[in-house]
Amino acid sequence: MITTSIVWDHRGRTKAGCEGPLEVRVTVDRKPYYINTGIKVRKTEWKADTIVNRPDADSLRTRLNILYKKIEAEINAAIEDGRTIDVADIKRRAWVLVADESSTSFLEWCSDQIDQLTHTGGTMQHYQTMLTRLNDFDTIRRWQDLTVENIYKWDAYLHKITKPQSDADIKAGKPAEPISDGAIYNYHKCLKALLNRAVLFDRLKQNPYDRLKGKFKRGDRENVEYLTENEMKAIEQLEIPDDDLLRQSRDLFVFQMYTGLSYSDAEAFDISQYRKDGDTYTHIGERIKTGVAYVSQLLPPAIRVLEKYGMKVPQIENHVYNRALKSIGISASIKIPLHSHLARHTFATWMLRNGAKIENVSRMLGHTNIRQTQRYAKVLAKSVHDDFSAMESRLKERDNITNL
Repeated sequence: MITTSIVWDHRGRTKAGCEGPLEVRVTVDRKPYYINTGIKVRKTEWKADTIVNRPDADSLRTRLNILYKKIEAEINAAIEDGRTIDVADIKRRAWVLVADESSTSFLEWCSDQIDQLTHTGGTMQHYQTMLTRLNDFDTIRRWQDLTVENIYKWDAYLHKITKPQSDADIKAGKPAEPISDGAIYNYHKCLKALLNRAVLFDRLKQNPYDRLKGKFKRGDRENVEYLTENEMKAIEQLEIPDDDLLRQSRDLFVFQMYTGLSYSDAEAFDISQYRKDGDTYTHIGERIKTGVAYVSQLLPPAIRVLEKYGMKVPQIENHVYNRALKSIGISASIKIPLHSHLARHTFATWMLRNGAKIENVSRMLGHTNIRQTQRYAKVLAKSVHDDFSAMESRLKERDNITNL
């Protein structure tokens, strides 16, 4: 007689509160054999022969159900063929079949995992865009496609992607620009993080990125764009027609420009968290994205924005906000495209340009280390060098004219 069932840690070796293995028990003529399913859960997460109380419970139940059915099917096939029940052979056959069946679901699994993430704003957008790019890549779709070779191909594919062009640029025949090294780095970072989750959940034995440490770098981050003081004033003083979205987007950008807050931190702004001392508002908070502490003091331009909206910040979806900023930038004759993070770059360079200490600017921005802030100082140093070079050229021209 042969029976099957699923049990939790039949050896009883799992410590209290820790995850233990789920095993398929195959009993042949009253002798039990155990097949490890590769799935681990806590004892409190295994109730009434099913997995509960976990964010990934649905996917784990599906995986367990597939394996269990395959084992039963292999046993029935052996009985029908008159073969001796070999549990080790049944395990090998079942695992091969499960791998084949679940291999096509990697992208779907990624989509499910992204839905469970708790990141906000831009970070979630990075994950969603990465998944879109990965789907378009069409080479990594199954679990067995996750090889070092295919990660290299993925990187080569990303380097061929270009930024979307406006109708005006297309008509003017302007060549499409490739996406930035920073964007490519973020796509690798997001995929690597998802694969780490796959290893954690026993869906993958090893993350292929572990064999590629240092291969895909962030790229040159010193080329930071920012607005000059004249451009800042142009945006502040821009006459905007009767359009609530454009007006609110401009005001939100000005608020970010004079606080240094990221989009997600600005949208979470709460005046009640600020300590008021006369006309001064100060706050020590934690960044939503990283949890790193930052120091904030509201400057007059930021306060003027708040006063227009009852001491609140306009609430605008990020993609809608960035689309409106592009129109505002064109209207204000700004040469570089406006986007929400440009306000943060502008704040940092503006503070440094006006004598703020780099250590203090780092605390204002909530950077994890001062190296992140030093790139702004390098940009300003390059700007100073360019000014000297330009002056040197003018002096040479003057001397040439004098010597004629």
